[in-house]
Amino acid sequence: MNQSLTRRNALCFGAATSALTALPALADTTPSPSGLPLKDLAAAKGLRFGTAIGMRMLADPRVRELTIRECNIIVPENELKLYVTHNNGPTEYNFKPADELLAFAETNHIAMRGHNLFWARDEYTPKWLKEYKFSSKAEAEKLLRDYIAAVAQHYGERLTSWDVVNETIDPKTGEVRENAFSRVLGMDTLRIAFEAAREYMPKMQLVYNDYMSWEAGNENHRKGVLKLLHWFRDNKVPIDALGVQSHIGNGFDLMAGQVNQWKDFLDEVVSLDLDLLITEFDVDDQTIPTGDIEQRDAIVATVGRIYLDQMLSYKQTKDVLFWGMPDQYNWLQGFTPRKDGLPLRPTPFDADFKPKPLYDAIAAAFKSAPER
Repeated sequence: MNQSLTRRNALCFGAATSALTALPALADTTPSPSGLPLKDLAAAKGLRFGTAIGMRMLADPRVRELTIRECNIIVPENELKLYVTHNNGPTEYNFKPADELLAFAETNHIAMRGHNLFWARDEYTPKWLKEYKFSSKAEAEKLLRDYIAAVAQHYGERLTSWDVVNETIDPKTGEVRENAFSRVLGMDTLRIAFEAAREYMPKMQLVYNDYMSWEAGNENHRKGVLKLLHWFRDNKVPIDALGVQSHIGNGFDLMAGQVNQWKDFLDEVVSLDLDLLITEFDVDDQTIPTGDIEQRDAIVATVGRIYLDQMLSYKQTKDVLFWGMPDQYNWLQGFTPRKDGLPLRPTPFDADFKPKPLYDAIAAAFKSAPER
């Protein structure tokens, strides 16, 4: 699927999306920050900008400084996942790492999301839970509800939203994945999780989060997510928003964005009265064949701007979060390495914490976005 990617390819891609806001020429993508941090540009339009952050990142004073300056929302990278908070058995909890992140956020007047209550994939489920022998459906439901109640009791309404269920759709088939709870409870697993979250956190924004994307090859994934969202509505499941992870180019040709098909997908999502959150944004430059940093950064900025313009054209889009920044702290470095061995450049800041063309692309997208 990968195409030869050059400046000309990028310009052609921009021309194919002329319905969106016109993009700056690639030659003019040298960063020139306006002086206003991204969080302020976002806030002016009723948006929040932020990043995922983990304990390793929090230990770096440069990351703390960058986050405080640029972000008004963060999300724990791993610290609220079941394999951290509830890894050692049904009665043991570990909230200490997430508590440290929340303390940092609250001290600096930064909001924090919850990610996630249930990652519905066996490979990310604690060993004890995968091997647990439920005696009945009632026991399985009680364990799931008790866990959500414990998390809710610990954090209350201090977070802004929760990814209640994460990645339950198989991207190849579009069907719901089997998991430790669904093997006993079936689809009721999803209903129970959202209902418990609403019961114990009645004011919380409740989110389904997944990585369906706009590139060719995501058709079944998008269809599966839409089918699930309709199932939520038909079964009166209390859900408020879809988390659109937005790992652009991850596993797909970076230039294979299907703007029209993506619009159809988003139109259907918002027709269900759901908000949109960009929860894990990055632009993967793994497949860009050139090693020239200027060219790679220009292409990343162009594609990122096209994507953000489309997402932000929906007033239902409220948050934009990267999945780790600057570049060296982004998860893609170890997940999708380049064949030439060069570091990836998927975020607005380089390894020296200096802004890149993607920074200006984000700033421009915020400035041109409608108020919400």
